[in-house]
Amino acid sequence: MPWQSKLKSDTCITRKEKKPNCQGLHYKSPCDVQASESMATSRLLVNYPEPYRSQILDYLFKPNFGASLHILKVEIGGDGQTTDGTEPSHMHYALDENYFRGYEWWLMKEAKKRNPNITLMGLPWSFPGWLGKGFNWPYVNLQLTAYYVVSWIVGAKYYHDLDIDYIGIWNERTFDSDYIKVLRRMLNYQGLQQVKIIASDNLWEPIAASMLLDPELLKVIDVIGAHYPGTHTVKDARLTEKKLWSSEDFSTLNNDVGAGCWARVLNQNYINGYMTSTIAWNLVASYYEQLPYGRCGLMTAQEPWSGHYVVESPIWISAHTTQFTQPGWYYLKTVGHLEKGGSYVALTDGLGNLTIIIETMSHKHSKCIRPFLPYFNVSRQYATFILKGSFSEIPGLQVWYTKLGKPSERFLFKQLDSLWLPNGSDSFTLELQADELFTLTTLTTGTKGSYPLPPKSQPFPRIYKDDFNVDYPFFTEAPNFADQTGVFEYFTNMEDPGEHRFTLRQVLNQRPITWAADAYNTISVIGDYKWSNVTIKCDVYIETPQTGGVFIAGRVNKGGILIRSARGVFFWIFANGTYRVTGDLAGWMIYALGQADIRAKKWYTLTLTIKGHFSSGMLNGKPLWTNVPVNFPKNGWAAIGTHFFEFAQFDNFYVEAMG
Repeated sequence: MPWQSKLKSDTCITRKEKKPNCQGLHYKSPCDVQASESMATSRLLVNYPEPYRSQILDYLFKPNFGASLHILKVEIGGDGQTTDGTEPSHMHYALDENYFRGYEWWLMKEAKKRNPNITLMGLPWSFPGWLGKGFNWPYVNLQLTAYYVVSWIVGAKYYHDLDIDYIGIWNERTFDSDYIKVLRRMLNYQGLQQVKIIASDNLWEPIAASMLLDPELLKVIDVIGAHYPGTHTVKDARLTEKKLWSSEDFSTLNNDVGAGCWARVLNQNYINGYMTSTIAWNLVASYYEQLPYGRCGLMTAQEPWSGHYVVESPIWISAHTTQFTQPGWYYLKTVGHLEKGGSYVALTDGLGNLTIIIETMSHKHSKCIRPFLPYFNVSRQYATFILKGSFSEIPGLQVWYTKLGKPSERFLFKQLDSLWLPNGSDSFTLELQADELFTLTTLTTGTKGSYPLPPKSQPFPRIYKDDFNVDYPFFTEAPNFADQTGVFEYFTNMEDPGEHRFTLRQVLNQRPITWAADAYNTISVIGDYKWSNVTIKCDVYIETPQTGGVFIAGRVNKGGILIRSARGVFFWIFANGTYRVTGDLAGWMIYALGQADIRAKKWYTLTLTIKGHFSSGMLNGKPLWTNVPVNFPKNGWAAIGTHFFEFAQFDNFYVEAMG
């Protein structure tokens, strides 16, 4: 076995080579432990068939089963691009309120269903454009923006019986001290005193210094949240005496290197930086893999059409902490680094339970995507731990073990034989190798949950169609469409009781207050990024006279925060009676253009065929342009979209891939 028991007579929980601090049992910081973050990264999860969708959710949220997450942080949809797609706002327009858009409400309810005690957080990335009154800025009217955010919290409770515990300011963007104070006052006025404020979801500074210089700001902020802190904090943040969280971390490919990154920061964020919670971006890689940061979730679920998913190693790294601690537990003062590399933390519930987590992740196998990790060495070692006070009476500890690296030596969250401490024995010694993770705990509730293997991986169907004929859709978005700029929602067309009564509609008529470089057109992608030779067919309806326009596209090669520079083959028609073929979404690379019998408020059928180095297009089944050369890109998604932020409808979408 990789451990052995030894007798020692030192008098507190510490490592042998450290001088014991033995004035009784010392607690340091209340633990809020580990969480994960959902944004547009959960887009494909909702489309999974049962039982696979519920299985994925169990691996994420079910206590003592998989990741057993303690906190779920969700995006407050703001209609803008937030890395891998857009999420709809609950208020697209000033007089509009709808608390059933998107999938975050559903996700929070599913998390609560599995763990009623899970902590819920909300954070805006983008905001609907009307809040900016012509400016790309959410702080034009502080009361209005605060009302918008508070309405989301109130709506969560009223419509979904969800209690939001923490609210953020503006993800990785400028904070406004006056806005934070207005937000606190409005929360209190609405009877939401229990909702805590976390700021500023960016760097430690300038928020920490601002709090020290402004007593009112210091009072209204409950938690300082920093992103990718590299396990370190700053003096000002500590001087505030507020809770310190790594409110976004990880975002690393979910292979064993990503797992090593996650294991290292979960321990060392507290040891080096006094952070009592670490939040992984992202919850589950449930978005098209070729979007930015593909497979940077705790697990992978990007094939709802097949039901295939993968329980990746970061799930089990999470379990080493989350299954054996809870929010409200305390870190002990005796935490730190191991002599030959690695680290350990110890936590207690104050009622006699003890959990010790030890990691020995090597530099090579624990590099996160950011920030830069200075070199360090990890080598084989023995570490002795000594128990004192009430802990000296512990008869034994459960042992859970992970070894990352070579497949022949690899174990994930394996329960070993219990470590028994005979009468008079108050210590134990572990033999530690590189890239290992141990949890030793008095808790006996840990479980490595499992389900039968899901279906095998399959590519996106080569023939796919959707007529959007859904009378009462459970979700507002059509399956598998991933909005990259704009918001496309199911729509009931009261003016057309015939074939086009149920359609998909682009519903934004104003550019949002953006977080990323949203395109100036709207676009939703779908399909297999490897598609090259395709036929795409769709009925389209321009709602804006003269200036309106819509497109269908193939071989779209970029999305997410890179959407503005997407290339592909774009077939546009405009309400002014023209058509255009371009090699990019921005419309700068014009392949062909001409006149066509087109006007607004009439349905047309567009067909785009791309084969090899040539493309052609049809309008209502008749050729409009033929044999237009296409040399780049070689492959990409299918897409639909509009010329600018305008209302437009789509129906009877059909795509057939030929390779």
